[in-house]
Amino acid sequence: MSAAAPTDHTGPASAAPLTCLVTGATGYIGGRLVPELLAAGHRVRVLTRSPERLRDRPWSGQVEVARADATEPDEVAAACVGVDVVYYLIHALGSGPAFEETDRHSAQVMARAAREAGVGRLVYLGALEPRGEELSPHLRSRTEVAEILLASGVPTAVLRAAVVLGSGSASFEMLRYLTERLPVMVTPRWVQSRIQPIAVRDVLRYLVGCARLPASVHRAFDIGGPDVMTYAEMMQRYAVVAGLPRRRIVPVPLFTPSLSSHWVGLVTPVPAGIARPLVESLRNTVVCGEHDIAAFVPDPPEGLLGFDEAVQLAVARVRSSAVATRWSGASVPGAPSDPLPTDPDWAGGSLYVDERTRATTATPDALWRVVEGIGGDTGWYSFPLAWEVRGWLDRLAGGVGLRRGRRDPRDLYVGDALDFWRVEELDEGRLLRLRAEMRLPGLAWLEFHVEHDDGGGSTVLRQRATFAPRGLAGHTYWWAVAAFHGIVFGGMLRGITRAAEQPA
Repeated sequence: MSAAAPTDHTGPASAAPLTCLVTGATGYIGGRLVPELLAAGHRVRVLTRSPERLRDRPWSGQVEVARADATEPDEVAAACVGVDVVYYLIHALGSGPAFEETDRHSAQVMARAAREAGVGRLVYLGALEPRGEELSPHLRSRTEVAEILLASGVPTAVLRAAVVLGSGSASFEMLRYLTERLPVMVTPRWVQSRIQPIAVRDVLRYLVGCARLPASVHRAFDIGGPDVMTYAEMMQRYAVVAGLPRRRIVPVPLFTPSLSSHWVGLVTPVPAGIARPLVESLRNTVVCGEHDIAAFVPDPPEGLLGFDEAVQLAVARVRSSAVATRWSGASVPGAPSDPLPTDPDWAGGSLYVDERTRATTATPDALWRVVEGIGGDTGWYSFPLAWEVRGWLDRLAGGVGLRRGRRDPRDLYVGDALDFWRVEELDEGRLLRLRAEMRLPGLAWLEFHVEHDDGGGSTVLRQRATFAPRGLAGHTYWWAVAAFHGIVFGGMLRGITRAAEQPA
């Protein structure tokens, strides 16, 4: 891979802590890298458009937060001041046909900002490149980003990986759901492509180790686990580790990437917009051509984690609900981020509100536990069929549907995905506000307020659905579904309070 010669940077002494800027900290890898860097003794600054989404992370009080949009040069330049190492973990996966241009622009902004700020090193997690094969758009974009960073004039390390195995990753969720839900499956040809997966813990170890690379190291490294197999073999091996019967796999050559992505979107929680670039990449052979990284970040004495061990750890974490980060933690491309309008005469136009209250004999703590545990496997306490149908309609329209579930069955963080909602605000014991990320002709929020009625001595649940329509389609949508609000929202209010009144 061609690259311009880096400038000569004099880094700090190897024993001194480094200042590391982590982009993509709300994403799957970034959210796990931050605590690893802190544990290694480094100072960490995170770059994010929405600092409030990091508020509830266990490490949020230990990092500096730089509010910045990765596409805005001035904001990124300010975030890079005083930084020793930048971890570039941004990619526009699933953002639509223009994702390559978005990736290109963001990488160019970072390359220039890092060079002008005198950053000592760039570290990028890219993708393995097949040799002699036509690249999928996703792999092509990853390759271009790597070339832009390597040409920045800043010493750069590009780590190229294939499928990352870890609880909550999009690749692992695809593998898990396809294998668990389909004992017999008709599959595309890409299930016969050779892949060298790697455990997420080894990816993180390499990323942390790259912070201390000598300034003379300026190149790409292939990283992968010890096993090379086809996707079909991965599914069979997953079935064995998870204690499932052997799967029957029948490859069919007629499946196009588009059909495959919709098939994956129907069977797994990964929406078609994200599944498609992943599926297109799986048609390529992605196997390491070298293991030079070991000269700088030595393998652990016990060796790299194999496929079976990585799957065992991931499955154990899923079953114990101990998943630290998930693919759905990152923002959904194109999803609304507008704050909830609170002015009754909102300048943005009409605002529809469905507000209901109900008193209960449950304690405020008991009621809050039910509210915070809503969604996912627990459901929404009213008309399950209506919620399922709405989820399916959303997926057919290219949305996320209900299958994202929850990160944790009991606790929520601001920024968590919750089925087709996103946690926008959380005031422990008092308020939960969700912002809709389903496909809608407008913006929608759902709020739950737990209040203590001092006069009556009871607990009150106040539930409010708010909708800001977009054009005539938005107004039509609201009135088309208004007749069902009593069943859905009224039933939800009653179901939540009844559940809170049950003995613990």
